[in-house]
Amino acid sequence: MSEVAEADSMSESERLDLAVDQAIAAHDGDPRRTVRSLLLVQWQLEAKVSQGFIRGVRYGRFHCYNG
Repeated sequence: MSEVAEADSMSESERLDLAVDQAIAAHDGDPRRTVRSLLLVQWQLEAKVSQGFIRGVRYGRFHCYNG
């Protein structure tokens, strides 16, 4: 059975557990390194989203409530 077919037959919880196991394995079994890497990626994504949102507000792309 292929990995795609296996993933389709898994529950969301099982897919999440598999992804966690793969992430930890990618960091040589070190959960601390895994969490550190995930946090760094999250912070980078947040910075990109924040900058995009700021540009959108600055140039009138979003009409935000100002109170």
